[in-house]
Amino acid sequence: MPIKHAPDFNRDVVPTVVCVNKSTLDLEVDFDRLVRALQRFLDEVFVPVWGTPAKLVKSKDPKPGCWHLVFLDDADQKGTSSFHDITYSGMPIAKVFVRPAKKSGEVISVTACHELLEMLVDPSAALWTDGPRGTVWAYEVCDVVEDDKIDFNGIQMSDFVYPAYFDMFRLKRGAKSTQYDYLKKVKRPFQILDGGYSDIHKKRGGVTTKWGSPEKKKHFQEEDRRYHRSQFRRKRHKSRGRQKSRRNET
Repeated sequence: MPIKHAPDFNRDVVPTVVCVNKSTLDLEVDFDRLVRALQRFLDEVFVPVWGTPAKLVKSKDPKPGCWHLVFLDDADQKGTSSFHDITYSGMPIAKVFVRPAKKSGEVISVTACHELLEMLVDPSAALWTDGPRGTVWAYEVCDVVEDDKIDFNGIQMSDFVYPAYFDMFRLKRGAKSTQYDYLKKVKRPFQILDGGYSDIHKKRGGVTTKWGSPEKKKHFQEEDRRYHRSQFRRKRHKSRGRQKSRRNET
């Protein structure tokens, strides 16, 4: 399966990501400071690896024609239903649901970083890549290292994998090893750390979730996953599968 960005986004133009805080809850870090830290993390740490720059700006409300990083109390927050439609309207959006994140023991800055990085690499939440033994893996850069954190100037950020993580040829015996994630905890392509997970499509059985440990599976299944980008990915994948099936029938 070829890896390429969705054609509806001009990757030659640096996107503006509008950061909007509609949550009424404590983010555990000043919002202005968080936005500045995320920008520096992109510029100094993430972009040199992935080459996906962005300009972050703070706003009280969403702006047309921009990408968005939105903080909400939860998926049921009154007056915020429009935020779930931006993706379907044609522009990428990353959402941070503060209440369920805090309930699960997550650090809000890490969750925000996680969602931002994955949106920048795959804005449509539609990329998949060939994996071991005939599988196809979701092209997500933070999921497999989800629970591992980077201390960045006093604010915690998310670990992330490097492009080499998705290199199938590096699984061959004798292949030269390289760096697979920022914290250097991943030792081989397609490895899932104990606190991580990945959506995987198998030839038989459709899309399933593979967890790094039983504890992660239990924790994951207790989370509110509504409107998470993984849900959009699964819906798109099913839709393409049905379209392909209809073409084959004709």
